[in-house]
Amino acid sequence: MTEKLTVIWTSGDKEVALHMAFMYARNAKLKGWWKEVDLVIWGPSDKLAAEDPEIQEELKLMQHVGVNLKACITCAMRYGVVEKLQELGVDVIAMGPPLTEELKKEGSAVLTI
Repeated sequence: MTEKLTVIWTSGDKEVALHMAFMYARNAKLKGWWKEVDLVIWGPSDKLAAEDPEIQEELKLMQHVGVNLKACITCAMRYGVVEKLQELGVDVIAMGPPLTEELKKEGSAVLTI
């Protein structure tokens, strides 16, 4: 069984981010439900993360507890937010290959929101 969870956050809805994606990712790491937790910012969530101060504070809190933050570079480029996400400490990369690798792992745990 895997000890890594990948949460793919795609929704541009702030309430979904705060009350589902972030809450689960943060608690999964804090409470030891998973040894490693990645939060992947992908699609409309890129724009929300770059523009909303409350979302940015929540991202910092997640980083503080050990959640790894990543973002799809293609989406970030389309929204014009690559630099802003990098300033927030997000690893902005091509997500296709690492996500594919994660999905192919036996027992992989991926949650898409």
